Amino acid sequence: MEIKGICPIAPAVYHSDGSVDYAGYEKCCASLIALGAQALTLFGIAGEYYKMDTDEEKKLIASSVKACHENHAPVIISNTKHSTISAIRRAKEIEDSGADCMMVLPPFFLKPAGAELFDHLDALCDSVKLPLMIQYAPDQTGVAIPVETLAKLAERHKNLLYFKIECKPPGAYISALSAKLPADRKIFVGNAGFQMIEGFARGAYGVMPGPSMPDIYRKIWDDLNAGNFAAAQQLHDKLNSLLNHIRQNVEMIIHFEKIILKRRGLIECDYCRAPGFRSDPVYDRLFDDLYKMIEKEFKTL
Repeated sequence: MEIKGICPIAPAVYHSDGSVDYAGYEKCCASLIALGAQALTLFGIAGEYYKMDTDEEKKLIASSVKACHENHAPVIISNTKHSTISAIRRAKEIEDSGADCMMVLPPFFLKPAGAELFDHLDALCDSVKLPLMIQYAPDQTGVAIPVETLAKLAERHKNLLYFKIECKPPGAYISALSAKLPADRKIFVGNAGFQMIEGFARGAYGVMPGPSMPDIYRKIWDDLNAGNFAAAQQLHDKLNSLLNHIRQNVEMIIHFEKIILKRRGLIECDYCRAPGFRSDPVYDRLFDDLYKMIEKEFKTL
């Protein structure tokens, strides 16, 4: 299935004791698709993948494929392993699971660069046949990747179809990469869709935001594609007012995205595994005020 449009990062869904709520997760995935998500992405940075153990990861891969395919949407699984051997093993597991695309987060613990980084990504592209996406998130990883490196990988591997770009600012990088890629390759915007309108203007094929408001992102995206730019900008301004407050760091946006998911009835528990973000009355009051401005735009199931 083609990967396009609004492809949110699936949330980590827990019971109140911190254990993974697999049934609740699958129900949430179905609801996100019903609200307009055109694909879901497991193990994105905003999905708390770094707080999961291996058994939980494998069960969530199976749950994601099941939930997405039952609801006629493609599923993207991110490969976040740091060694080439481990990443190739995970790549084969992802391919065997029936996933529609594998996203690759370059290793960043020791920040390989140059030939070492290229060889890692090259080996991953060689290891499977399913469509691949490379995630470029230097603000989170500290790993800088020249446009030429991604373009060279795309020339070498026909299954490297997609790129998620979320450097800051992303615009010039998107344009430079687009100019060097084969014509059939597609670029997606990250960073919670904060720059999705500019990304669209530069030829982005989709957006990979957090999970709590797929209907808002879909409305903006559909308006952009229909040429309703004023309506898209107006709603995006309202969205960005909220995002500007809650996305001050990764753990903060995870915290508030889960509060939104719970308020909307999409999950039963907004538990986040520690260590995480600790809010206070001022953060909460500002969030409540901004949330009230956008909740009237929500669809209901």
